[in-house]
Formats: sequence, structure tokens, C-alpha cells
Amino acid sequence: MSKRIGITALFLLFLLTVSAQPKLNFVEADKKSFKLYQQKEWAKLIKFSNRARNDGIDFFYLQARTGIAYFNLKKYRKATKYFYQAWENDQNFEWLQEYLYYSLIYSGRFTEASKIAESFTVPLKTKIDYSRSKITRVAMEGGYSFNPDFESLTAATHGKNAEVESNYGEAFYLKNYHFESFELNHFISPGIALNHNFTYMGLNREQRVDWGNKNTFAAKTNQFQYFINPNLVVGKKIYVSPSLNLIWGNFSYANGGISGNNRFFGDATISYRDLVFSVSTWSHFGNFSPGIEYNYANITNTGLRQYSLWLTYYPFSNTTFYITPRVYFKSSEAKSFGYNTFGISGGMQLGPVHFYGQYLNGEMENFIESGGYVVANFPGTSSRKYSGSIYFPTGKKTQFVLRYINQDVTEIYRVYNSGVKYNSINYSYIKHTLTGGISWNF
Repeated sequence: MSKRIGITALFLLFLLTVSAQPKLNFVEADKKSFKLYQQKEWAKLIKFSNRARNDGIDFFYLQARTGIAYFNLKKYRKATKYFYQAWENDQNFEWLQEYLYYSLIYSGRFTEASKIAESFTVPLKTKIDYSRSKITRVAMEGGYSFNPDFESLTAATHGKNAEVESNYGEAFYLKNYHFESFELNHFISPGIALNHNFTYMGLNREQRVDWGNKNTFAAKTNQFQYFINPNLVVGKKIYVSPSLNLIWGNFSYANGGISGNNRFFGDATISYRDLVFSVSTWSHFGNFSPGIEYNYANITNTGLRQYSLWLTYYPFSNTTFYITPRVYFKSSEAKSFGYNTFGISGGMQLGPVHFYGQYLNGEMENFIESGGYVVANFPGTSSRKYSGSIYFPTGKKTQFVLRYINQDVTEIYRVYNSGVKYNSINYSYIKHTLTGGISWNF
């Protein structure tokens, strides 16, 4: 038995010796990789370059050829890694500059591409239409949101259910709102982009007051938002993006009062100012992009802090498909720090059309979305929201977008006794939003 085991072991050792590939040397690696490059055998070139590196061989042309192989397979994020390595060895080749620039552009890393293009040759800068500071995008978008449950809510017996009796019962039922926004994006220097957005929102609600009789009034909110967001690259590929969202407006409603034995309603207006400050940072590691964000907001004179972590995965090493799970945490004056919401978003490119979707689930009161740009600072809470967007070009520089948003909202019917909250009940509805916009890319 031991003799048979020994013969078997020797036979296996012989097979391993025969099948083992001798280590490559520099000349062989250069010659073979160049031949595969000339033959445009991109997959074989990548496999061979990995073997060469495992044998301890790496040099400028092997890095550049590997990057070109990935680039031609449209794996731009992986290509960027090897173009950067070759770039660090020698920055003088114009063809390498162009490959690196477009691998960043096709990976969606525009600010990074702007920063590195500053050191390109003059002819290449002219070819790619490079400028230290220029307008890159102008966009306009408008939307309309409505509550299909409006009629059933206004006819509901919330006052009776909340036992309003002779007390003061009040609710504000969302009817609809519309918004219009204008956006401007531009570079102010290499590697520093600046985004501006100005938005107006007009919100219509019906105020219901059960006070002896059922009384209804139109309640109107006019809100303005100015959003400013620098986006810069620190070092090679660390992105930092602070933002400030200034929100102001007024809310008009009917205010009940008593004069002697008479009850009356007068017009009242409340002006308000809210703000959201955010800062986020992220980076790129192959097909993964992790990031973190911090938000501070003061909404209706209440301070809150929100934190989020996310990880974007590009399975095909480009922007044709990506997915981003994200988790949110929140603390406020009324609640301690804790888990808040889970979200998942993703995008897909089919030819010239780009699809983007998002799903959120959790406790969303005064919820701040990515970058502090979308703020739910109206009364009510939400536990679920999903949205979808379709982007499609209509020319070399223009692009249209259509969006649909579906969100559940819970608000409160309140009962007051001598101005003090006495009782309340919740009511819920689904809010639908349709938006459309056009952008010009320069």
C-alpha cells in the first residue's frame, strides 16, 4: 500500500512540474503583451498582464496596455486604475492623457477629470474643449403633486372620531402643490464645481375647523429654496461636497377667536425660515464607491441631525448599471440618536436612455435626502417612498427627464381645549408627484 501511495505522489509531482509555467521575464512580458495589444485580444491581454504581475513584473507599457484593454471592453472604472498607474510613471504622453480623461468621464467622475486635465498638453485641452472655469449644465424642471384621497378625507368624520364635541378641532388636508426650479452648474477652477438651484413651491391645503360647526378655509403655503453645493476633489480621488439649503416662505390660514359670546375667524400668516447644512465625502475603489454624509437642519425652529452611509456598486465597471444601498440615522431635540431609514437606489443605461429608481423605508419626518437637496419640511410623516426617473437625450446637448414619485403621508387631526392640545387622531393618504424637465449640457 505504501509503495502504491509513493508512486501516486511521484506521478502527481511530475504532472505539477510539467504543467507549471516558467516565470516570465521583462522581455517576454513586453513582447507578448505588445503582440496581444496589436491583435486587439483584450481579454487575453488582461489575463496575461495579471500573470506578469503575479511574477513580479510591472512597467509603464504593461499598465497602459492593460488600461486600454479594459477601456475597449467598456470597463472604464478598472481602466482608470491602470491609466493612473501609468500616469504616475510618465505624464508626457498625450494619448495616455486622453485615455485617462475619458475613462474618468465615462465612469461619471467629471470633477476628477477636470482636475487632472489642468496638466494636459495645450493641443489636447483644445481637443476636449477644456476650460478652467465654465458653465457645464443649465436645467429647468417643474412638477405637480396631488392627493387622490382629498375628497374622502375632507368628508371623513375625523372630528367625531376624535371626540371634538364643543372643543376646537383642526386639520389641514393636502390638496395639491406645484414647484418650478432652475439649476446652474459650473466649474470655478480645476477640480472644483459649483451647483446652484432656486426653487419655488406653491402648496394648497384645505383647513377644516370643527368648532360648533364644520368650517372650511383655503390654506396656502408659498415656499422658496436656494441651494448651493460646491463639489471638489481633494488629493487624487477623495470627493468632498458641502451644501447649504436656505428655505423661507409663509403659511396663510384662518385663526379662530372669541369676542364675547361670538366666535369668529380671522386671516393669519406665519413666516418661517428653515435651513439644511450637509457635507458628504466619498471615493472610488475599483467597482465600489463608499461614502458618508452629515446633515444639520433647523426646521420649524427644531434642530435635528442626520447621518447616512452608503456603498455604490458598479458590477460592469461602468455606469450602465449601478446600485446603492444606504442607511440613515437621526437625532433631534425630541429623540436620541438611532436608526431612521433604509434606502436603495440604482440606475441603468439602455442605449441613450437612462433609468433611475429609489426606494425609501423608515421613519421620515423632516427627512433629508442625499446632499440636503430635497427636504420634507411640511407637517406629517412618511414611512415609505419610491420614485422613478427616465432621462433621454433630444440632441447633442439637450436632455429631458420625466419623474414619478409615490409617497405615503400621515398627518394629525388635533383637538384643542382652551388652546391646549386635548386629543388627536392620525389620518393617512398617498401623495403622487409628476415632474418633467429639460437640461442643456455644455
